[in-house]
Amino acid sequence: MYLRNCWYVAGWNYEFEAGALTARTLLNEPIVFYRKADGGWVALADRCLHRFAPLSRGRLEGDDLRCLYHGLKFAPDGRCIEIPGQDAVPETACLKRYPVAEKHSWVWVWMGDPALADEDLIPPAIGLDDPAWTFGSGQLDYEANYRLINDNLLDFTHLTYVHANSFGAGPEWAYTRPNITRLDRGVRVERWVEQPNSVKSRPAMRPDEADGYTAYDFLLPGVLLMRSASYPKGTAAALDRKPPPADMAPLTQTFTSQAVTPITDETSRYFFSWGPPAGEGSRELADTLMGIAGQAFAEDKAIIEAQAAVIRRTGEAGMMATTADAALFQFRRIMDRLIAAEAEPARSLAAVTDR
Repeated sequence: MYLRNCWYVAGWNYEFEAGALTARTLLNEPIVFYRKADGGWVALADRCLHRFAPLSRGRLEGDDLRCLYHGLKFAPDGRCIEIPGQDAVPETACLKRYPVAEKHSWVWVWMGDPALADEDLIPPAIGLDDPAWTFGSGQLDYEANYRLINDNLLDFTHLTYVHANSFGAGPEWAYTRPNITRLDRGVRVERWVEQPNSVKSRPAMRPDEADGYTAYDFLLPGVLLMRSASYPKGTAAALDRKPPPADMAPLTQTFTSQAVTPITDETSRYFFSWGPPAGEGSRELADTLMGIAGQAFAEDKAIIEAQAAVIRRTGEAGMMATTADAALFQFRRIMDRLIAAEAEPARSLAAVTDR
């Protein structure tokens, strides 16, 4: 099941070449993307109405899209405007069109009711071109359902065991619980990791003699926006483990934007950026951080895909909960409630039709 009335990341904007057709699959639906001459975006069902050939194998003729199987041509609004050898074009001959927006260096697509598409609902990520930051970026494809990746990002106790080598995470991640705040469209997770830390920190991430603070918002449909910072040893205790005030300058800080997009029921794509504030040496530091991220996210991928393989064989029935699941259960409840609300009109219509 998917939440449809929300924005999903289709890709980094640099992946979509001007004047070219780009194929993506989101939520089991094949979509073809392209830019018009004026720079506006088009996202249409990647399936010709005639014999279901993929339109991403077609060609652009100005702002129109020609299928290269039998030659049907479609306008950017999805209307079929030409059928070779046939004068009449049915008025109903129209492709599904998806609202699309480019924001924060990502191309977003709205998978639900177009009338409800509101760009103000796009999560406030930070783009790669923001002058205040220096980012690296990447993505990974998973052989796993998207919810398992969301769960992983909502429970950082796994850092102690999965990322001891990459992030240098110690037992504090497993043996402490974060503060969780319910948001309108997600949850906020905040945590201090104090010194002394039994595992030596990666210098690029946090000085050894420092307290670490992480805070992230995890927003619909699966977008993580996280600030990590370090402060002098003893800061967490002095603040009674409350969030640091905005005017307290950190020793170091980084920001990461991450997004999980379902491709099919059993495959997903994970997008990420990470980096420090812009300044001297920030490009080198960003590259170092991305090297760490590459190792860490490969560790996540290995365990999550192994978990997914077990679930495909046995199902999820009987999965035991722990107190570390608080954030992921809250987020799943938000998702499930909204998915059920979207399905309600369809159920009501089906009941009337069956009478």
